[in-house]
Amino acid sequence: MALIDLIDVSKKFEAQKILCNVEFHLEENERVALIGKNGSGKSTLMKIIDKTIEPDSGEIITKNGIKIKRLKQTPSFPTGLSVREAIENELTEFKEAYKKYLKLTEDFAKNPENSQIQAEMDKISKFLDYHNAWNLDDRIERIMQEFDLKKYENKDINLLSGGEQRRVALASLLLQKPDVLLLDEPTNHLDVYMTEFLEETLLKDKYTFIVVSHDRYFIDRVATRVIELENCRLRSFKGGYADYLKQKEELLKAKEKEFENELRLLKREEEWLSRGVKARLKRNEGRKKRVLELKEKVKEDKREIRQIEMQLKRELLAKEDEKINKKKVMFEIENLTKSLGNKLLIKNFTTRILQKDKIAIVGKNGSGKSTFLKLIIGEEKPDSGIIKIGENVKIGYLDQRKSMLDDSKDLIETFCPEGGDRVNVRGRSMHVYGYLREFLFPPEYLTKKIGVLSGGEKTRVALALLFTKDFDVLILDEPTNDLDIPTINILEEYLIDYEGSVIFVSHDRYFVDKIAKKLFIFKGDGVVEESYIPYTEYLEIEKELKLLETEKQKIKNEKPKPKRKQTKLSYKEQRELEELPKLIDELETSIAEIEECLSNPDCYNKKGLMTLTNELEEIKKLYDEKVERYLELEEKRELLEGK
Repeated sequence: MALIDLIDVSKKFEAQKILCNVEFHLEENERVALIGKNGSGKSTLMKIIDKTIEPDSGEIITKNGIKIKRLKQTPSFPTGLSVREAIENELTEFKEAYKKYLKLTEDFAKNPENSQIQAEMDKISKFLDYHNAWNLDDRIERIMQEFDLKKYENKDINLLSGGEQRRVALASLLLQKPDVLLLDEPTNHLDVYMTEFLEETLLKDKYTFIVVSHDRYFIDRVATRVIELENCRLRSFKGGYADYLKQKEELLKAKEKEFENELRLLKREEEWLSRGVKARLKRNEGRKKRVLELKEKVKEDKREIRQIEMQLKRELLAKEDEKINKKKVMFEIENLTKSLGNKLLIKNFTTRILQKDKIAIVGKNGSGKSTFLKLIIGEEKPDSGIIKIGENVKIGYLDQRKSMLDDSKDLIETFCPEGGDRVNVRGRSMHVYGYLREFLFPPEYLTKKIGVLSGGEKTRVALALLFTKDFDVLILDEPTNDLDIPTINILEEYLIDYEGSVIFVSHDRYFVDKIAKKLFIFKGDGVVEESYIPYTEYLEIEKELKLLETEKQKIKNEKPKPKRKQTKLSYKEQRELEELPKLIDELETSIAEIEECLSNPDCYNKKGLMTLTNELEEIKKLYDEKVERYLELEEKRELLEGK
């Protein structure tokens, strides 16, 4: 039986259909990534699974006794708790189980024949094993360090920022390890190092989970299956994100073939229908109806094929930058230094940013990335150094607050402040609706006020607005936050084709690899490093260097222990050397007997061919190990005795 079964489940909000008779099954150890446009119903599906909301129809079956926990977009905590207390508050069940186990071991030592105590110990031991709860204090310390929460451990949890509170909630859920974990955008507010730790934890400790994420490298690394929620339906793809793209391409080919067949059938049927009188006879009305239905299906399939084609085009095709000999200087930065409080963020950083540069600002949370953006647009002043802006350079800036938007205006007023209904996009005059449709906005959104839009919708509006302005440089602070994968694909397409410079902060490794030609790496303590290699390659090199440094430190710290010179084999080794020839002979005899049996049908039919084959393989493996050990000991003996 699956852990979770959704059978024929439907859900709508007012007139909007979210789920239409969907089927979904989750097996133990499955890792499912749920993808789809913002507003397609991903969070709704997760809320139905954990029974926060009820479906309109259908059945939800969960395996008896399983615990399902969900990471919420906005977690809430009891008042008066510190960060450490908020985490430990969720782990009392495991601490009690551990105490009980210790008590039972004492009782069992006094009464080792008591099978009831033994059974209870086994049950608790399996529980603690599954939840990895034997050494909780060590695990709490580790996860607080990795999620940069250690410095807040005694701080009131409700005084932390929203992003910090989400990290606390995520840490708590990972420590609990429920039977099914529901993760809604877990990598939001995590830097790349925290994301890597999350990936390793989910894989190493074998969590069963469903995750909504726009981080495509994260999906590729952790998912065993991708579920796409589109047009009210679920479609399943095996593997991670790269596998999903391959299967989507195969689906497109199959759809195109089906479309061609339908088109041929439609042409034949339309020819028949155009003959006139026969089509109007009552007995042929059924056929007429089928033709009209087929027409609609062809239209739908054509739309679906176009959608898939566009998505794959955005994912798989990236235009190379034009090579130009002379580039205009956008920014000249000399010996830039900046501190906040006692923390040195940038020290003596010198660089030049040129026309068409696409630069990603990367590094840990709090290392100074957003501050750097504010310095180059003049919102912050440097402690020392110079930032020169090129002549007549026009800058477009997207901050995390989307402060360029006015909540009181609707979309028409935002894009056409002077009236009318057309916008200029990279030299093309477009109807505002046609343009906004490219950013996945339906027509009814044109009269919606900015203030009523979700965070992801506001980001889409802000990005769309930037591309209607005549800017030389786009400066973007976490542009992919709150966006779904289809919108990120659209943003990437615009940025790849963009003629100006792009400077952006992002923790999305896939996005950085796809867009950036150069990295400014904020390493901490004021160090900013420039690099031209892909971000994921840089992270791999960094990891290798850290491992090498750790090994060097280990060797350095190891104190050599004086050893007494060995002149002969130890007693144990000598006994082993004496016993091995007899054991090797016995194994040779067993191998010969099995091989003889395998050549005799009467014998192998009686004992079982597969059983004998497996037994022979095991004995041969053991034989090789024992022969190798014998030769090793014999060589060592000769060496010690000076032969």
